[in-house]
Amino acid sequence: MRLYLASYRTGDSYAELIRMAGPGARVGVISNAVDFVPQADRQAYARNVFDPIADFRARGLDAYDLDLRAYFRRPEALLAELERTRLVWAVGGNAFLLRRAMRQSGFDAIAPGLVWADRLVYGGWSAGACVAAPSLRGLEHMDDPAVLADGYDPEPVWEGLGLIDAAIVPHWRSDHDEAEAAEQTAAWMAANGVPHRTLRDGDVLIQNGETLELHAGRP
Repeated sequence: MRLYLASYRTGDSYAELIRMAGPGARVGVISNAVDFVPQADRQAYARNVFDPIADFRARGLDAYDLDLRAYFRRPEALLAELERTRLVWAVGGNAFLLRRAMRQSGFDAIAPGLVWADRLVYGGWSAGACVAAPSLRGLEHMDDPAVLADGYDPEPVWEGLGLIDAAIVPHWRSDHDEAEAAEQTAAWMAANGVPHRTLRDGDVLIQNGETLELHAGRP
């Protein structure tokens, strides 16, 4: 199984992600965690700040926009798409909105089996990393479970993808506007006996085989 779970963007181990995907790999970038943001603002951010698709393409990968909304109630079509994809990369935003998209498209029923069979690499940052856990309980201290966008079911999904055995708390003790919320989330999880891993920006949890290992970011 291959996983690359970062706190912020691609973290400080990007070269390892490229090796895991392989030269020229097809990469589906899932941005549904920010579907609550107006499209014009998203386009401006990609143009002026950071565009993950352009970033992957600049490193020789065949990246494209994998919008899970196009597959709501069409899991067979999503399976066919994922079978043509080597890496899925889920960006940060609202973890609960992303998790809804994964449920409504059937991603949560399809992708984990492909990942376990090493037919698909799963990666992501912040919200994209958090949904790999067994549960999203506690993340309501960072993300609002009630955030919605057009076409989304109102009920939050609390179960994670179960790709790892602990929750992830991103942006912990980092220069990030969610650092205080991350501290509160980690404290809540510790007090309530929730196994979790805290990640500073730059840190990445990587699994390339049997073991999930922390690759610490640059100080």
